[in-house]
Amino acid sequence: MQENHVFEYAIVRVVPKVERQEFLNVGVILYCPKLKFLDCKFAVDDNRLSIFTNQLDIEEVKGHLRAFEQICAGGAQGGPIGELDNASRFRWLTAKRSTIVQTSQVHPGLCIDPDETLNRLHERLVL
Repeated sequence: MQENHVFEYAIVRVVPKVERQEFLNVGVILYCPKLKFLDCKFAVDDNRLSIFTNQLDIEEVKGHLRAFEQICAGGAQGGPIGELDNASRFRWLTAKRSTIVQTSQVHPGLCIDPDETLNRLHERLVL
């Protein structure tokens, strides 16, 4: 029998106009400490984002999301934050901020395979 592992995840959102508090889910970050797993998955629908505003630089948003991916991967490519341990990187990525790219509150769960769980959450919450 396979063992369940505790994981935490947050939804990544694009908030084109912070003052309006409207957002579009574009990704999920998942952290499973026991399996030393930290990863994220994104899907940006340019057309849906452009509905919120025509003044949003979608390429800039995608650049911010690539930075999230680099920080999740760890190492020098993620800059100083990328050099931290998984828990610290996850906490940094999910910290409250009032910028165009934000995360939801962190939610816990149990999983057997964190990669499969990340894919499932992405399909359910983003696509």
